[in-house]
Formats: sequence, structure tokens, C-alpha cells
Amino acid sequence: MHKWYVVQVLSSQEKKARKALEENRQAHGMLDLIERVVLPTENVSEVKRGQQRIVEKRLWPGYLLVRMTLNEDSWMYVKNTSGVVDFLGGEKPNELTEEEVGELLKDIEDRKSKVSQKHKFEAGDKVKITDGVFVNFIGSVVEVFPDRGRLSVLVSIFGRDTRVDDLEFWQVEQAQEEASAG
Repeated sequence: MHKWYVVQVLSSQEKKARKALEENRQAHGMLDLIERVVLPTENVSEVKRGQQRIVEKRLWPGYLLVRMTLNEDSWMYVKNTSGVVDFLGGEKPNELTEEEVGELLKDIEDRKSKVSQKHKFEAGDKVKITDGVFVNFIGSVVEVFPDRGRLSVLVSIFGRDTRVDDLEFWQVEQAQEEASAG
């Protein structure tokens, strides 16, 4: 009977481990035992140097979902696959319920159908400028241009509010509350 299990893999080797698990099934007589291997990902939009690009981001770095019939042979097959560390639960892997996996897979599908923003800035957010002429200044976001990956920030210079325009998302970070109270 096929059940869902979580398999821990070496970080940044998720794709390689998934591919190995899928492609070696036939050669090891595992086609009936290993039904499906899922690497949960989402598409994230990020802007670097003025260029917008979509990148695939792992939702759970270091983990795969595997739907399989667990027996000694299939357990050994998965454990001995390159990149696999262990089953979640070790020698007695914890199976996930159909409801849990159903919700997870639906969430993954929903995420695949849209693109989320890597940087989520809104007007009013406190940010610290990390690059450029105004490095280390803390200010408030005035305007955001997500399509261009740019924003404008109001900073106080010698007691006067000054608007800094055309900052790229990567040039600012969310400010710590303590830092802004100075």
C-alpha cells in the first residue's frame, strides 16, 4: 500500500536526489514500490541590477516527499540513493496522512500557478539602506515600483526629510525596530 513519507536529502542536492530516485526505479525493480517523488517548489520573482527574473525556490530545503510502499527493499533503495540522508523518523519512518499531503500538494500547485515576490516592501515600511550614497541611513518607504524592482525612501538628513529615489530592492533591507529608535 502506497503511503507518503518525508525524506531528508543533502541541502542543495534535492533535484539530484529526486532524479536518482525516479530514474533508478526500473533498474532496481522499484517501479511498483516507489510511485512518486515530489520536490516542493515555488516561483519567485526577483530583480537584480534592474533585470526581473523568475527563479524556482525550494519550499523545504533539504526535503522530498515520496509516495511509496515501505518494505525492507524499498527502504534500502531510498536510503542508498545518492544525496539521501534518511527518512524523517529514521528506522521507523513517519507516514503522512492523505489529508496532510492533499493540502500540501494543493498548496504547491497554487504556488506554481503564480509568482511570489522575493522582496515584499510596502509604503510605510522602515528600511535600512545597505548600498550607495546613503548607506546605513534608515528611512520609510514612500513608493514601490515592483515591476522595476525599485523603491523610494524618505530619510532624515541633518533633521530634514530627504527623498531618495530609484533604489533597487537589493539596496535596502527591513530595518530592526531598535535601530530606528535612535
